[in-house]
Order: sequence, then structure tokens, then C-alpha cells
Amino acid sequence: MPVKPPSPDLVDRLVYANRILYDHGIVDGLGHVSVRHDSVPGVFLLSCNRAPAMVRRRDIVCYDHAGDAVSETCERPYLERFIHAEIYRARPDVAAIVHSHSPSVIPFAVTQNPLRPVFHMSGFLGPGSAHFEIREAGGDTDMLIRSSYLGEALARSLGRHSCVLMRGHGSTVVGTSLEQAVFRAVYVEINAKLQLAANGLGEIMFLNEQEAQLSSDMNDGQIPRSWDLWVKRLGSVDLDQ
Repeated sequence: MPVKPPSPDLVDRLVYANRILYDHGIVDGLGHVSVRHDSVPGVFLLSCNRAPAMVRRRDIVCYDHAGDAVSETCERPYLERFIHAEIYRARPDVAAIVHSHSPSVIPFAVTQNPLRPVFHMSGFLGPGSAHFEIREAGGDTDMLIRSSYLGEALARSLGRHSCVLMRGHGSTVVGTSLEQAVFRAVYVEINAKLQLAANGLGEIMFLNEQEAQLSSDMNDGQIPRSWDLWVKRLGSVDLDQ
């Protein structure tokens, strides 16, 4: 039996999240963002297999922690919905997840160098980024998290971090709200770009643990300001088209 529909506001915000991430170059034709159902435990919202910039209200599907659709749909699902399912299962504190292949992050993923905060906007990276090596879990693969088993392995690698780098693939970022997860995905890419640029200039003075936490706490209070700007930057948007 289909689950109770999520609130229309949550669906709209998830559609906006997809389009904001595309507008910032975090996702292109690939990548995805999800959010927990607002009233049904163990269920999350994720688009069907659609390019993020083209996601519409009717594309949003409810899934359970097994990665199975629990709302009516005849559309093909994302292969990597297990990223979302298993992180939600493992992390009750996580309310939203972004998976992307943003380009500046890839060099860190393939060299096992963690992302660390180079400025206050990325204070959430204070503990550094986690690293996932898919060979350790699945041997030689196409690099995709296409099963619950691989999703569970990724969730273990993420641990309590807010970002996990995926060798030869991309990254996955989590947040306690949809807006926070989008904010973090944007600034993971920006921090990676800045960290790469600073590497050739000398020793990097990263934010220390306390600076990072204070900055992260401060930024969390400012996220609505960025979100409102990012929505406005999209211009007039018909969420049904």
C-alpha cells in the first residue's frame, strides 16, 4: 500500500534543491539529492531517474530503506538510490543527502587526501572528509553504489563525518536539513577548489577544530539567506515543467 504523501512544501523544496545544485555546477546530467519524509519514518524522497535540472514535482518518489519505491510510480529509479537508503538507515541524525561528481573534489578522492576547511564557509569539514574505497567492499566494479551491500559499506566509511569522498567517483554529503545538505555540497566543491589552489603556495593553515566548529555553527544560522538567494537566482520556475 502506498505511504502517506509528503507535504507539498517538502516536495517543492526538493525540486528546488535539484535545480540549485545544477545551477551551481555541483551536478550535471547525473547526481542526486534526497530528503527524509516529513511524517513517515524509514521513508525518503528522491527523484526518479531524471537529470537534476529537469526534476519536476511528479518525479519525486518515496523509497524505503531497502531502496524500494513505496509510492506509486512507473518511472525508472536511480541506480544509486542505495547511497541514500543505507545512510538514512545508519544515521538517524541525517535529514538530507547529496551525491555528486563535482570536479574539484575528484583529485582528493583519488589521492586519499582529506578535504579540510580552508575558510569559514566550510567549517563543517573540521573533522576532515572520510574516504570510501569501493574495491575493499566489492572488488572491481563500475564504481556505482548499485546495491544495499555497497550502500552499507559507504555508510560505514562515512561514519560520523559530513562528507565522504569516493575514489574514482565523486562525493556524498549529508546534512540535518535539505537546505544544509545543499549548502554543504556547494561549499565542499568550493573548498576543494581553494585547497587545490593553495597547495602550490606553501603550507596551508587550515581552520583548527574550534574555529571550524564555531564557523559551522554560525553558518547554520545563515543558510536561509543563501537558500533564498539561490532560489531567486533560478528565476521564474514552473515546478511542474
